[in-house]
Amino acid sequence: MTPDGHTKAALALTPELREALHRIAGTEHLLVAMDFDGTIAPIVGRAQDARPLPRSAVAFAGLAALPRTTTALISGRALASLREVGSPPADTLLIGSHGAEAWLGPGSTELALDEDQKALLEEVRAELAGIVAEAPGTSLEDKPAGVVLHTRLAEDAVAEDAVSAARSVLQDRKGVFLKEGKRVLETSVVNASKGEGVTFLRQATGATGVLFAGDDVTDEDAFGRLEPGDVGVKVGLDFTQAQYRVEAPVHIAELLEALLQARSAAVAEGDPQAASQ
Repeated sequence: MTPDGHTKAALALTPELREALHRIAGTEHLLVAMDFDGTIAPIVGRAQDARPLPRSAVAFAGLAALPRTTTALISGRALASLREVGSPPADTLLIGSHGAEAWLGPGSTELALDEDQKALLEEVRAELAGIVAEAPGTSLEDKPAGVVLHTRLAEDAVAEDAVSAARSVLQDRKGVFLKEGKRVLETSVVNASKGEGVTFLRQATGATGVLFAGDDVTDEDAFGRLEPGDVGVKVGLDFTQAQYRVEAPVHIAELLEALLQARSAAVAEGDPQAASQ
């Protein structure tokens, strides 16, 4: 990390990052957890148009098929949206709505709100709908536990005013939790984070090593939950707690391909720990 708190930027994978990938590829049980938008998939104007880069999708599926290797997507999207745009491998675990929703396979319990939470969510949506009606280019996205204010298609001044108005109305409302990301303001009636998602997946899978990559402010919660020996990769040039950085989703494709090669070799050895030496 540089003196101003930034990790060194890279156009592609640095030798240090490649070494970290080789090291974690030798762990006994590897958890490969990826953010979706801005990480596996490029950011697009309309959320429903996002798709993973083909190279990333192929390498991610390859990792999912390996023994003692678990893949996961950890996203702010609702699970239904994440499945629709991400088309994840069948065995990939899913954390949606910033940790409020989780899918660990058939039989997983769906998120259920109590009556007070349902009523509060309706109030939140009504407040945001009033703001969107006055802010051209903004829109709302409904989630099981919240509503998202999207401002990517709005002019900068309009976007700033809309987010400011939403914050002024909701930030002190009991039971409402706000997260601001890239041209979005997330509201939820369930307090959860991607960091809690990482911890939950580590415990659920028994992972001995975790690789997590993400691009947004909300991904910092996940980077903050990584343990010694894990690998965190920031996509983009914003401030981060992650140890490593790449510039764009295309480099995540390169990362996943390099990890697939290293993990395949380690698994083939039959003793992942020995293979990492």
